[in-house]
Amino acid sequence: MGKQINEQKTQSFMGNVAIVLFAQLMVKILGMVYRMVITNISGFGDSGNGFYTAGFQVYTVLLAVSSIGIPNAIAKMVSERVALNDYRGAHRVFHSALILFSVIGAVFSGLLFFGADVIAQSIVNMDGVQYVMRALSPSIFFVCVSSVIRGYFQGLNDMRATSLSQMLEQVFKCGLTIVLVLLSAGTMPVLMQFATKTSMLYSGSLAKNTPPEIMAAWANAASSIATLISFIYLIIFYYRQKSQLSQKLRQSVVSAENPSTASLMKAILMLSVPISLASIITAINRVIDTATITRGIEIAFANGIPAHGNVGAILHPTLKDLNEYAVLLAGRLSKSDTLINMPLALNVAFATVLVPSVSGALARGEKKEAGGKISYSFLISTLLILPCVAGFIVLAEPIYKVIYPNAYLGSDLLALMAISLIFSALSQTMSGALQGLGKVYVPAIGLVIGCIIKVILNVLLIRQTAINIYGAAISSIICQFVAFLISFIVLQKYLTLNITIKKYVIKPAIACVVMGAVALGVYKVLDTLLPAGYIANAVATISGIGIGAIVYLIMIAILKVLSENEILELPLGQKILNILKKMKIYK
Repeated sequence: MGKQINEQKTQSFMGNVAIVLFAQLMVKILGMVYRMVITNISGFGDSGNGFYTAGFQVYTVLLAVSSIGIPNAIAKMVSERVALNDYRGAHRVFHSALILFSVIGAVFSGLLFFGADVIAQSIVNMDGVQYVMRALSPSIFFVCVSSVIRGYFQGLNDMRATSLSQMLEQVFKCGLTIVLVLLSAGTMPVLMQFATKTSMLYSGSLAKNTPPEIMAAWANAASSIATLISFIYLIIFYYRQKSQLSQKLRQSVVSAENPSTASLMKAILMLSVPISLASIITAINRVIDTATITRGIEIAFANGIPAHGNVGAILHPTLKDLNEYAVLLAGRLSKSDTLINMPLALNVAFATVLVPSVSGALARGEKKEAGGKISYSFLISTLLILPCVAGFIVLAEPIYKVIYPNAYLGSDLLALMAISLIFSALSQTMSGALQGLGKVYVPAIGLVIGCIIKVILNVLLIRQTAINIYGAAISSIICQFVAFLISFIVLQKYLTLNITIKKYVIKPAIACVVMGAVALGVYKVLDTLLPAGYIANAVATISGIGIGAIVYLIMIAILKVLSENEILELPLGQKILNILKKMKIYK
């Protein structure tokens, strides 16, 4: 009986992981699609990416302060009450959070809209990015309220609200971003002129060539519209589940505790703020990153900006020339972020599901179960991330030429940033585990220390002409490593983790080296045989990635990185194990 219950728990855990993983994958694929399309639209390019990213980073700071910790905090509080069959208490948490974060969301939306000019000119040092921030400002309110609903259902062990709403939001965001940027580029002048005159994004007559900052603002206006649509969907989802929720409320045990709404709000804040700290610090760090990049580049190239194409070097650049070049380089760096976020989207599933899962297990006194789930999640995170890192390193340039054919410079930044991906992903998984354990401050402390080191390195490295923008990538690697190391040390202190170097590091690393060599070899052979051109590069790149992935899976099986029981815990695990047994890899 006990074994059957454990199997059901494992299947439920991995089932929820699979739901969130699929949703996150779709979200990031669609995100990459629209960033790829708009980057290649004439007039947007690296400069448009620079404005887009800078504005989005400021928005992310306020979003992190106001809402990032909400889902995990509410999921933790709800799951703890549900574990004790206190559904009424869980619903009171939801109701209190809804009131609290509706107010907070409205305040921060207003702050971003009305403070955009000051932030753009005095903090980010990038005039023009204020248009992007104003376009994004309504999103904060919608995301705050949506996060409360997502966290409630997450705590009820139902990941559909989170996954479906995120996918819906991204579908609309993808489509609307492309349409609005095309409109802003003058593809439909009459409609664009009407839209521009009736919006607060742009004033004055419609220019023949729309500035990249205005195009970036329209791209982010799509985000606000998409979050509104997702918000409406979540409200509908909640009311559709209301009868089922009402039944659970009637069956709920009567809790001895009956805290007031004010005390519940205080408890939610006391939990959500620490959980948010890591995201707040990361978001603030990105803004500081942008500010140090713009100032550092201005110092690095004060005596001359490198030539572009057949244009001579700018021997005596003005402050405007230097600022535009800083925006350009920041845009190149942001392109790597778009790709780096893809593997992190796969990994975030474990961090998301671990919070309520670990909290519930600890509430029941099942410490061994909590440790097992964390160890297993850590292993799967490693197996997911390492091949992505290897692929980005060996195929960075051809990948850029496929995705950004009109703006493919900066692929070496991707290869360098890929190293930081290892530590970012593992920190992400450990953050979910530590939050479930109640050690909510640990990821934040690790990031604070890492970010302080990063800022110091940025100031020292970026202003060096020979290093320039690469200094930001180098400092990111060190920052993420420090954050990872601190979280890992603390996690091992509080839970027994069955982690060995051979299983978790050496075997996956061997598989990645073989995969990387095969992927690069396939690409080189096909690139040599096929006629030069975009199609040939795309075929060679995709073939290299595909064959490399197959080789990686084969190597993981041959090296027996996963035990039979660990394979069975995977979605479709029994079928996978049967195939491996037929291949005589497992007995």
